[in-house]
Amino acid sequence: MDTTSRIFKREWLSCGGIFDVDGMKAKLHDLSEKAADPALWQNAVAAANLQRERSSVERTVEAFAGLEKALSDASELEELADADEEIAAELDGSLTNAKTKIEKLELQRMLGEEYDDNDALVQVNAGAGGTESQDWAQMILRMLLRWAEHREFGVEMLDTQPGEEAGIKSTSFAVRGPYAYGYLKAEAGVHRLVRISPYDAASRRHTSFASVGVAPEIDDAIEIDIKDEDLRVDTYRSSGAGGQHVNKTDSAVRFTHIPTGIVVACQAERSQHKNRDKAMKMLRAKLFELELRKKEEEKARITGDKKKIEWGSQIRSYVLHPYRLVKDHRTGFEKGNADAVLDGDLDGFIEAYLLARGVKDEEK
Repeated sequence: MDTTSRIFKREWLSCGGIFDVDGMKAKLHDLSEKAADPALWQNAVAAANLQRERSSVERTVEAFAGLEKALSDASELEELADADEEIAAELDGSLTNAKTKIEKLELQRMLGEEYDDNDALVQVNAGAGGTESQDWAQMILRMLLRWAEHREFGVEMLDTQPGEEAGIKSTSFAVRGPYAYGYLKAEAGVHRLVRISPYDAASRRHTSFASVGVAPEIDDAIEIDIKDEDLRVDTYRSSGAGGQHVNKTDSAVRFTHIPTGIVVACQAERSQHKNRDKAMKMLRAKLFELELRKKEEEKARITGDKKKIEWGSQIRSYVLHPYRLVKDHRTGFEKGNADAVLDGDLDGFIEAYLLARGVKDEEK
């Protein structure tokens, strides 16, 4: 019992030192005062940003308050635990629960980059391979949507291009919730599937690829220069459900940014005007993501990091035959229950990525 308590106290002190709890309480007080200023609400963007930051800090402060209470309760129980097995069991449970909370706070510390708390814009594209890859892209879409559902995040589908026979060629959607971008950036890259093809009459094994792109959804306060002459705009009829109005008018919008080759499309709304607004927001996020990547690559060049930093790198393999295993090539994290992973059980992979990334940044 004493050993468990000492471990808990050591981790608590380490975690508390990392987060500067007193500093966060002071910051929360400062943000609350700013939120009470009526002048703030004349600027909707600034107000939304402040509220987002305040909620994030408040969640962390409340988590530490819960841990402080758990530690206080454990200290009181510890004196009686040696003489009472029931109290000893209660103490063990309390310490285990507190340790889990500390681990979650440690993970949250890894979500400290500037845009991690933003909502996310996600794009899934099928690789070469026709129906096989298009079916795999749809499986990835379902996996990511199930993950968002498990976390009770909001999802807005923006554009989907169906495959000729099955699956999808591409899809774009927004995920909205606390640290949506911070979590989902772990999924950016190429995903590889190995399985017996359901589309092959000879039941041969096939390897398919699909890519996932993730960008932070940004507000109008961040300036992204998009020149009219650099933009090609196409309108077309929506391919999705939505009634006669959607299918009979050119309400869907596609933007092509000529200098970068970035293409975004939106057909979520019946109004072409609304689709243009959403497509422009997607394009701004993509261009912003491109700038973030350039900075990351420059940082890697300066620090001598030889690891490729690009979305095209294969990040994970999903093997369904001759054995069943999902393995992340960046962290080595793996799970044998491939069905659970494809049903949205991604937290282990995301946490391993964030922790490994955090350790690597600290070493630098």
